[in-house]
Amino acid sequence: MKIAVFTGASSGMGREFVRQITEQQQFDEIWVIARRLDRLMEIKNEVSCPVRCISLDLTKAEALDEYKSLLEEHNPEVKVLVNASGYGKFGAFCDLPLDEQLGMIDLNDKALVAVTYITLPFLKDGSEVYQVDSLSSFQPVPYIGVYAATKAFVLSFTRAVNCELRHTGIKMMAVCPGWVKTEFFDRAVVDESVITYYNQFFTSEQVVKRALRDMKKKKDVSVCGFKIRAQVLLTKILPHKMVMKIWLKQQKKK
Repeated sequence: MKIAVFTGASSGMGREFVRQITEQQQFDEIWVIARRLDRLMEIKNEVSCPVRCISLDLTKAEALDEYKSLLEEHNPEVKVLVNASGYGKFGAFCDLPLDEQLGMIDLNDKALVAVTYITLPFLKDGSEVYQVDSLSSFQPVPYIGVYAATKAFVLSFTRAVNCELRHTGIKMMAVCPGWVKTEFFDRAVVDESVITYYNQFFTSEQVVKRALRDMKKKKDVSVCGFKIRAQVLLTKILPHKMVMKIWLKQQKKK
């Protein structure tokens, strides 16, 4: 049985990956994972292949055990894995609740690593892994400090493991978009005065379309938009202290 697995599939980038990947590839079944079962059930009406809806909170050890048991029970060939679960919180480090900040680490990093590790034995030559990351992974970002740090981890982890897998035929790529208008902002924005400058917004459709194209080119990082790719280049050239000063000036922070 050939399947695709999508975490964070109930909305945003995860859901868009489901739409576009199932249009391009054929699967015996797709597994969609998120906490909101009702939102997952809607996907059955949006794709042509069979859908297994799996309601799990991936920050819980028992949920990861359940996912592992499902793989071992069905022993599928996982052709595509998309790790799109994650969230952010905007605000000063000292102002945000500790449990929210630790939760970002648990979901954005620990769960992503666990799902990747558990799925790896079921990936074969030609399998693709998309790790949904962020433009903030390339630099320290004041007032999004913990979120940006979790995404820096994802970028480093993804590129390193992709290199380790180079002889297996399995490809792993970090998808690092700039601002994407999704439900992410409903949870991320606590105080609209914290982040006030957004240089450019993209749609989920644009980001995923670019990611699928970059995967075919065997890239390990996908960045949507020429201006955003130029920004990434600047973060590699300029000292990060200067980059952070520019960011603070854009956000009108002293």
